[in-house]
Amino acid sequence: MKYTLGFSPCPNDTFIFDALVNHKIDTKGIEFEVMLEDVETLNQWAIQQKLDFSKISYGVLPIVARNYLLLQSGGALGKGVGPLLISLPNNPLFLKHPEKATVAIPGENTTAHLLFSMTYPMVKNKKMMVFNEIENAVLSGDVDAGVIIHENRFTYLQKGLMKLKDLGEYWEQTTHAPIPLGGIVAKRNIPLPIIQQVDALIKESVTYAYNKHYNVPADFVQAHAQEMDPMVMRQHIDLYVNDYSKALGESGKKAVMTLLNTYRQMHNNANPLPKDIFAD
Repeated sequence: MKYTLGFSPCPNDTFIFDALVNHKIDTKGIEFEVMLEDVETLNQWAIQQKLDFSKISYGVLPIVARNYLLLQSGGALGKGVGPLLISLPNNPLFLKHPEKATVAIPGENTTAHLLFSMTYPMVKNKKMMVFNEIENAVLSGDVDAGVIIHENRFTYLQKGLMKLKDLGEYWEQTTHAPIPLGGIVAKRNIPLPIIQQVDALIKESVTYAYNKHYNVPADFVQAHAQEMDPMVMRQHIDLYVNDYSKALGESGKKAVMTLLNTYRQMHNNANPLPKDIFAD
């Protein structure tokens, strides 16, 4: 059996999926055609139902939940892991008049956009960009502020940028829940036993990565890290891969449902969610 599988080239995803897609564990006869893309592309593909299994932002889950089930393993969820709002130190426009500012966002359907909109509902001038272009857009003055994710959390200070708001911290203080950033989904038309088997294999792949490649990331991780500094690569994995990546558990599921309910409160015309969200 062969299925399509999409995830990002970021170190947390390649760390999680390395053993699975490179046959370092027994995949029980299941093969994958792997596609590596940035998360907003994966979000759009999920809306189009392009892939069988895929990493997505939790921000797009309300839109695709009728066609996909959420797996327990492989995702990014935790505390202190949220997106940051940054600007140049000498740009006071956002602080004084946020409603007049232009803000770069790493994708329409990202969790980062949902958290920003929850924190700053008055801001309407948004510029959707690929996440790794946002720092330069802020530095050049093309935008007044930007929402950064992934490894940019570790590089913005070196580039002379300042943090205006930790959007994840705001979420945690407001909801008292960890932050659901991204999860793995499976098409509902795939037999549930297969979905559950893949779920278990992803958990096994995460465990393998911790046991074999925690101190020195695998070649697969380094090859897709885009010349990332080894220390940043390590920080990236440490920040986004944790016990929730092995299994959401009840607290993880509760956090996901909190985000889904928040989305519905922010979008009064949102379609009702299916009763079965999780691939249990």
